[in-house]
Amino acid sequence: MKTVTVVGASLAGLYAARALRAQGFDGRLVIVGEEPHRPYDRPPLSKEFLTGDRADEDRLALTDAEEETDLAAEWLLGTRARGLDPRGRTLLLDGGRTVSTDGVVIATGASARPLPGGGTGLTGVHTLRTLDDARALRADLTGGPRGVVVIGGGFIGAETASSCAALGHDVTVVEAAPLPLVPQLGPEMAAVCAALHTRGGTRLITGASVAALRGEGHVRAVELSDGRVLPADVVVVGIGAVPNTAWLAGSTLALGDGVLCDDGCVTALPQAVAVGDVARVGGVRAEHWTGATEQPAVAVRNLLAGRTVGTARSHPYFWSDQYGSRIQFAGRRRDGDTVRITEGTIDEGGFLALYERDGATTAVLAVDRPRPFLKARRELARAAQPTPAL
Repeated sequence: MKTVTVVGASLAGLYAARALRAQGFDGRLVIVGEEPHRPYDRPPLSKEFLTGDRADEDRLALTDAEEETDLAAEWLLGTRARGLDPRGRTLLLDGGRTVSTDGVVIATGASARPLPGGGTGLTGVHTLRTLDDARALRADLTGGPRGVVVIGGGFIGAETASSCAALGHDVTVVEAAPLPLVPQLGPEMAAVCAALHTRGGTRLITGASVAALRGEGHVRAVELSDGRVLPADVVVVGIGAVPNTAWLAGSTLALGDGVLCDDGCVTALPQAVAVGDVARVGGVRAEHWTGATEQPAVAVRNLLAGRTVGTARSHPYFWSDQYGSRIQFAGRRRDGDTVRITEGTIDEGGFLALYERDGATTAVLAVDRPRPFLKARRELARAAQPTPAL
């Protein structure tokens, strides 16, 4: 390959570019990014950046001048990809521009899911996915205490609510499910983590959906489907994300809640691989930092080989910082798993819990127990490794 194009100047895209150079690709490397920014660290956006503890945007940068020189990449920032020709050899960009390429790494990530029924025409309504989103929300939170309604009690919603509460705002979280995070943690542990909202001074309303946002020009209230009306100066919509695949419509790639790939991140076109939040690898699409950093090395190896020579099915791991506590989770929980607390207690606030099935550990959860969690996570990953053939 003489030219490889990475579509998406994201965390996964940057790791793919690094992997290309590390694995010996010395040809033309093009990195296309819809945002005008170089790759930056997204987890702080809902936490330290929002509260001002890490307000310096330079500290979010994932690259520096020395690395950019080493990458020797051609950066096309503020540029949206519009399509990929059926053979995958030409990338179509904004304004009718094209890039001829021998290989493509798709790392376009995901966008914040919009609120059904709209409401985006009102000022004061935010999503939190990008640096520009975080800038706008932080600006709206200045000037004294505000009434903040966060729609969605997932990780982004919970972290944003925690940050807003730390800034002194009156915060309410609205969650449509009976409890937030049940699919990830199961009902027992989801209830424990939901209690963090109360501890942090946030009001949590569950089993309620949003009927409409009210206001003239600026949002003033959130109306729930049961008729309740919540006053709001600021609304944050955190109801999940949608993989950025619309630009691939009409290509020969298989799409369905992401770009469909085999276990090695290889798509239906051997000269195209997908990584990160946009990739559905082996039937699973995981929006986690670890996937975005671990998949690219394998994907690039397969891209340069022209076929699948390695797999990228890693053990899921994620963390979340809420109300002064760190939640860490690793593994694959399934319905019916039993939960056993092996260290600490729920009443103490910090504990380590193991999810078990048929005598084997399937996942591990920790709240403010980083060292025991690290050990348990390593043991979990070790047990998941296949036994070498004799």
